[in-house]
Amino acid sequence: MTVMSGGKGVAWVAAQVRAAVEAYWAAAGARDWSAFAATLADDVVYDVPQSRERILGKERYVRFNREYPGDRQVRIERIVADGEVRQAAARTLVTLGPEEMHAIHFFTFDEDGRIAGVTDFWPEVYEPPAGREHLVERY
Repeated sequence: MTVMSGGKGVAWVAAQVRAAVEAYWAAAGARDWSAFAATLADDVVYDVPQSRERILGKERYVRFNREYPGDRQVRIERIVADGEVRQAAARTLVTLGPEEMHAIHFFTFDEDGRIAGVTDFWPEVYEPPAGREHLVERY
């Protein structure tokens, strides 16, 4: 479905939302932090409910990903996108060393097609690893 959004005359379709999520994961996988940052709104909000962490802003979120320990690989298994409300959900298989886990990610987008919000759901509740306190708020 195509709709006009936000008074700026931007036409949205589910394929555009899907492509934005694919670009986000491709940039993250390539460790191309400039390209990754380009997918994000300046005031992006990242939430991880299981660890009760929130990161506010593009600079902190990019740094969080850049500093994430280990060689994390992400394979997209499915994306469901809605252009009308500028949202998407993705199921991924994440590999970190010998460990594999599925995760669900919810994305919202701003009027310009940049990611305004990301909420990640991991398989289990966990305490966040030490070393990222300078980037996150706990709730």
